[in-house]
This record gives sequence, structure tokens and C-alpha cells, in this order.
Amino acid sequence: MKRLNRLLLGAFCTGMLVSCASSEGANGETTITLWYWHRALDDQVIKDVEAEFPGVKINAQKVGGEYKTKLHTALIAGNGPDIVAMNDWASEYLQYSDKFVNLNEYDVEEIKDDYLDWKWNLAIDPETDTMIALPIDTGPTVLYYRADLFEEAGLPSEPDDVAEQIDTWDAYVEAGEQMKERTGVFMFDNLLRTYLQNIEQQPDKYFTTDEEYIGDGGSVREAWDMTMKVNELQLTPRIADGERNAALNNGSIASFIGAVWEANILKDAAPDTAGEWRITAAPGGAGNNGGSFLGVLESTEDKDLAVEITKALVSTESQKEHYLGVELFPSTIETIESEDLYQPDPFFGDQVVMEVYAEAAKDVPLTYYGNLYGPLRSYFEDELTLVERGNKDPDAAWEDVQTKISRELSRQTNE
Repeated sequence: MKRLNRLLLGAFCTGMLVSCASSEGANGETTITLWYWHRALDDQVIKDVEAEFPGVKINAQKVGGEYKTKLHTALIAGNGPDIVAMNDWASEYLQYSDKFVNLNEYDVEEIKDDYLDWKWNLAIDPETDTMIALPIDTGPTVLYYRADLFEEAGLPSEPDDVAEQIDTWDAYVEAGEQMKERTGVFMFDNLLRTYLQNIEQQPDKYFTTDEEYIGDGGSVREAWDMTMKVNELQLTPRIADGERNAALNNGSIASFIGAVWEANILKDAAPDTAGEWRITAAPGGAGNNGGSFLGVLESTEDKDLAVEITKALVSTESQKEHYLGVELFPSTIETIESEDLYQPDPFFGDQVVMEVYAEAAKDVPLTYYGNLYGPLRSYFEDELTLVERGNKDPDAAWEDVQTKISRELSRQTNE
């Protein structure tokens, strides 16, 4: 194994992490080290892929704690594992594309059509055309709603009918007014989620592909204004995050837009409502929230082998097993269309929810997040919480967001 920078990586490689690069063992076995977190990949799939490569040991290390920080440190040091998992923040690492193997130089075009195009493009630097990672899972968003409460409010309750009538955000807000007037139930869970799910449906977010900031207008401003309309009409219960589960279970919240992985959270949070929930296409269109990637670091000694293992870990066959094992929603089209995944779900009134999830996954728009997407989004999150929980003036909150972002962009420019 390469000698590591002890100041930056010694704690990782001498403590929790056993090995930080490809190496050859005493028995001639080649070791490829993989960093991931719990449930980022199905452990059995890793074992199955290892069996496809005789003489190779995949040293799969579940890195706990501040995973992103540890990865960042390894990248800056120029040493680390061979293969790394990255969450939906992978776009923030496009600025470090020289630290990754450019997968476009390893015949990935041969498998490109297997994947959802919008997901595939998220890990490509638009300036250099460097592809730093291959897709694992996705998080397409849909509308989760209580069919019984919709019916009580005089709204359509069957999924197709709901999607037809509540197809835009304006229609969604209008339905929320009707829900509150007739039942006293809130249509939206909170302002933060309302804003974030709206943004995730938009092809234009905070930056252009040239890293020009556009979050002071356009789609961002429209999402903010729509969220403030929900706030003005008092269509959320104004509860703390820790109270959301109870509100879902006791019928205080009639719907929310959320990713596919939120189905299990809902089932755990609201067991008393089993059979009453349904899903359908989200008002405003499909979006995405979450989903991860696998990349190969430039520092690895055996790039060809690491790339081939990465391809195998995210192949169509592997993605099906990832879904069945740890419910990672696929990014490969053939897997999404697998008939045996289309099963009735009792919690959702025996609805075949995969039909809705699959359509949403295919309809997510192509987008670009930008290097500072995560930090900048947090400024919006903070101010939205102050508006909802602290009654802060919405116009003042908007101005404060833009002021903070302007300072952050100036700081980044001057560094």
C-alpha cells in the first residue's frame, strides 16, 4: 500500500479504516478498497461482485461519522481508497475532477443507455466532460396523500383523478385551501419541504453550467413565492420536525411531496394509517431528492480493475439486488421496468406504487446543481424555518438569504 500522508490520513488508516488503497497481499491476491456508508450498497451484492473477479479482494469499509469530511480530506491528501460512494452531493466534487478517474476514458459509453439520462449527467463536469462517478440509486419524487381525507374534503381520491385535477402548484394550493376549510386538516407538512420539493422539479436551480449564480430570481424565486403563498394561507401545521411523525399518524397532515425512499419512513411514522395512503404524480412535475454514486480515485494503483468493479457494482443486475436488499431505487431503466418489482403494497391500499415511481423516475428533468449547491441551500433552509417557526417577515428572509449568499460567493472568489 502506498505510504499515506500521516498528518491528513493517519487517523483513518491506522484506526477505523484498515486499508486505504489497492494492494497485493502475501498470497498474490489484489485488494481493492471501497468506502461507503451503511445501506449505500447491499452487502451481498459486494460479495457477489467480488466472486466475479478471481484473485481480487474487495475491502469494503463502512465509514461512519463525518463521511463527507473524511472523503474530502482523502482527496486533498491525494491518497485514499480505490472506490468511493458519494451521495447526492457528488456534484460538489466536480470541481475536484482531477482527483477522480475520468470514466469517459473507460468505455462507459457502452453502458450509458442503460441509465436514466438525467442521473448519468449529474456526475459529469460540463466544462471538461470529465465523468467522476457512475449512478447507483435515485430519489424520484411523487405526491403522498391520504385518500380518505381527500374524499372527506370533496377532492378526488383515486390516484389518476388526483393527478389530473391537482397537476400544478396553484391547483395544489387551491386544494389545500379546500382541505383546511372542510376538514381542518393541513395539506402541506412544512414550508421547508414545500420549497425544496418545488426546487427539485426545476431544470434551473442556483447555478448555470458556467457557475453563474441565478438563485436571486427565476425558478428559485418562483418556488420561494409559492412557498410564501402556502405560508400566508396557513396551510402547514407549523410544528417542529420531531412532531411531524405524530401529525402524519393522527391525520393532521393530508399530503406531502417526497422521494421514493420516504415510503418506509411514512410506514414507520404512521402505522395507524395503513391502507389510507396513496401516491400519484406530484403537482408541478417529477423531481429528485437523493440518490448516490460510485467513483474511482485517481490515486488508485489499479485503475482498470477498480473501474470494472465499479461497473459491476452498479450494473442492471446489481441494481435489482440493491433494490430488493436495501431498497435503493434503481437508476438503470431495465431494472425499473422489471415486472417482479411491480407488486401491490398493502400500506398504500394495495396500489402498485412502482408504476408511479417508475414514471416519475423517467420524467425528472436534466439539471445542474453547482459546486456550492449544498452550502447555499442551507441558507434558504435556515430562513424558511425562521419564517414558519419564528414568524419572520418573508421579504426580510429573502433579502437575508441573498445577502448571505453574496458574501459566500465573494469569499469563494477571493480564496
